[in-house]
Amino acid sequence: MSKNHPGSSLRIKTVRLKLIPCPLEVAEASIFNPSRVAEILGAGVPEDWQKAEVQDFLPMYAQMLVDDRTKLGWGVWLMIQTQENMLIGDLGFGGKPDESGSLEIGYEVFAAYRHQGYAFEAVEALVNWAFSCPELKRIVAHCPVDNLASRRILEKLGMERLHLVEMPELPDTQVWKWQLMNQSKI
Repeated sequence: MSKNHPGSSLRIKTVRLKLIPCPLEVAEASIFNPSRVAEILGAGVPEDWQKAEVQDFLPMYAQMLVDDRTKLGWGVWLMIQTQENMLIGDLGFGGKPDESGSLEIGYEVFAAYRHQGYAFEAVEALVNWAFSCPELKRIVAHCPVDNLASRRILEKLGMERLHLVEMPELPDTQVWKWQLMNQSKI
């Protein structure tokens, strides 16, 4: 896997994926002109993209980049499967590390590409990239108790399951909070 550090050209390549931080123009096109996303990316974009959970976050993400271009890399990343040159999911953070050195990660793989190891491959690469940031001490994740596939990814990453939390956006769902400490910062 090749890895670029924060401040350099932001691209991460793994064995089967290319991860790129979602450019402002892709976020805006997804909101205002979805048919342009494939053209801008130079990759296939399945219909799942318009139904993806990330769509709710893209307006805030676009504004985040308009307000501060240095947040590129600390928001949405796109998973492009290199063999088919197809967008297969997204992952990322909710912003730069907070004052305590923490940030939250989330991820999603479109249905046709699930259960093939893509999520773990992408999340592991992005976690490794993020931990190259000197300010980052801890990555947290939230995972519904019944989402066994996501739980397995967090376990494989070596994340520690902390406790159940209430999440207003998931009112009828039990959710575990997980964390992974940056071992070089302990």
